[in-house]
Amino acid sequence: MTKPVLVFFAFFFAVCSGMHAQVRRIEPLNWWVGMKNPNVQLLIYGEGIGETTPLIRYKGVTVRKVHRADSPNYLFVDVHITPKTRPGAFPIHFQKNGKTLFSQNYSLLPRQPGTDRLQGFHSGDVICLITPDRFANGDARNDVAGRMQERNIDRQFDGGRHGGDIRGIINSLDYLAGMGFTAIWSTPLLENDMPAYSYHGYAITDHYRVDPRFGTLDEYMELSEKARAKGLKLIFDGVVNHIGSSHWWMRDLPFKNWLNHPDTLLLTNHRRTVNQDIYASEFDKNLHTRGWFVPSMPDLNGQNPFMAVYLLQNSVWWIETLQLGGIRQDTYCYSDKDFLKKWSCGIMAEYPDFNIVGEEWSLNPLITSYWQQGKNTHDKYSGCLKSVMDFPLQAALVQALTAPEGSDFSNGMTRLYEALANDFVYADPQNILVFGDNHDMDRLFTQLDRDVDLTHMALTYLLTIRGIPQIYYGTEVLSDNSAAPNNHGVIRSDFPGGWPGDAANAFTGQGLNENQRRTQAFLKKMLNWRKNAVAVHWGKTLHFAPFSGVYVFFRYTPGQTVMVILNKNAAPVSVDLRRFEEILSGKATGRNVLSGESIPLDKALRVDGKSALVLEIN
Repeated sequence: MTKPVLVFFAFFFAVCSGMHAQVRRIEPLNWWVGMKNPNVQLLIYGEGIGETTPLIRYKGVTVRKVHRADSPNYLFVDVHITPKTRPGAFPIHFQKNGKTLFSQNYSLLPRQPGTDRLQGFHSGDVICLITPDRFANGDARNDVAGRMQERNIDRQFDGGRHGGDIRGIINSLDYLAGMGFTAIWSTPLLENDMPAYSYHGYAITDHYRVDPRFGTLDEYMELSEKARAKGLKLIFDGVVNHIGSSHWWMRDLPFKNWLNHPDTLLLTNHRRTVNQDIYASEFDKNLHTRGWFVPSMPDLNGQNPFMAVYLLQNSVWWIETLQLGGIRQDTYCYSDKDFLKKWSCGIMAEYPDFNIVGEEWSLNPLITSYWQQGKNTHDKYSGCLKSVMDFPLQAALVQALTAPEGSDFSNGMTRLYEALANDFVYADPQNILVFGDNHDMDRLFTQLDRDVDLTHMALTYLLTIRGIPQIYYGTEVLSDNSAAPNNHGVIRSDFPGGWPGDAANAFTGQGLNENQRRTQAFLKKMLNWRKNAVAVHWGKTLHFAPFSGVYVFFRYTPGQTVMVILNKNAAPVSVDLRRFEEILSGKATGRNVLSGESIPLDKALRVDGKSALVLEIN
């Protein structure tokens, strides 16, 4: 604690000596002038604070309404900030019976130029998903934080903390940018002061505090600034459905209905289809939405209006503080959907060019498409979620590459063809997140039976099909959890070279085997080519029904055409190009994007076995 802060608290407690009430928290921690929404609701917490009345005397700032909670230790204060208000700090006076008992400063900051036009991630980007605790340890001094419940570092325990941190990501920005990524999605970095399994970040215990084992708020801001300087957008992993059971709220809930089932543990039924099912019972709907995700994660009640505002403002605060390039929202369909509409639309109203992707783990595109903005839904529901995660296509990709080919039209590559044909149910297929794996499922290399060639085919597909590709860290060096299927701790294994003394180092290539080096070089080539492949970013899609284990599709704009051929067969094939006359007519040659070789587009094209050929058509 710095000397000025010590002086402030000495003064504060001197003023409050003998008085019952005192301020322990004001959230959001600060706010900004010039926001499109001129209102902010302050959560003020302190012993007996509910017995006081707050007073603000600052030009342009008005207290509109004061709400008292069920707990006497909270106030919720609606504040209006006019557009002409000047940035600065001002005291909030807490009065009782017309007498000021004490005061607490609050700050309004100036917005950074252009913040209202923050550009969210889009189909021109490729996102690298990182689990921070398992990526790189840049500062061993923060491995153990004294006051935290889980204090041990044990890299041999797949469920424990391994020491990766924000500094490790900062130190790796050159590598990530050099590989060709244009965005970073980090799993949550906020405080998870849980007794065990706190490394993953999804059990938040303080919405405004960076977990000290990851670093500080200043370091988080540094990461964002340095990432932007290298052309990397920073995506925030948000959790509005639940918290960790050690959250500071749990000691003193402001309202009796702040949480769902605060007194009796009731777990969700995970019946996500109740949001769309016209036959679903109210019992099942309520159990899905209001049940706890797991016993250690209390469920937040988005129907409580103060909770709804709190969560929206918290998201806006992080967007504004970090100048984010997007939000990935965890367990999207588990929250009350009317709350989700207010939350998503509140963000998009403030940042029209922003992007949010929601997690809806369903293999049915009718379910995933329901949540995307612009969807003509049967129940007229419409939120402002611009992107969804394409779990149906992920499953189809793995099935297509691993299932045998046959006469059944549902087998082999036809599965991939048919999955993409479902795009008519989406309002905006171009704005869907496509991926081969993530932190909650077996590694892509594992799912593809540790076949290097099939892995390259899958990555080629993800980087050339419509949508926004996301690649999980370690995929470039064939990270594998086949020895421990479905084990999350192993799925989220340490990135080679992220710790001093690692036998292999993916950052430098030292100690990698031939297949790892080949895959890393392949992905780097594809990623950097994709940066300028406008047809892949924004182009239309034309695909042809697979034949004999071969699937061909095109991405095209008026100025560029890209042809992709996936040959699943072990042997080379000769592809008759007359089949594609409707798009290849008048085209003479194609350039192999990996080798640079110019290939004549005459009657037939040879494609190696178990490979993907990507051609820029001239």
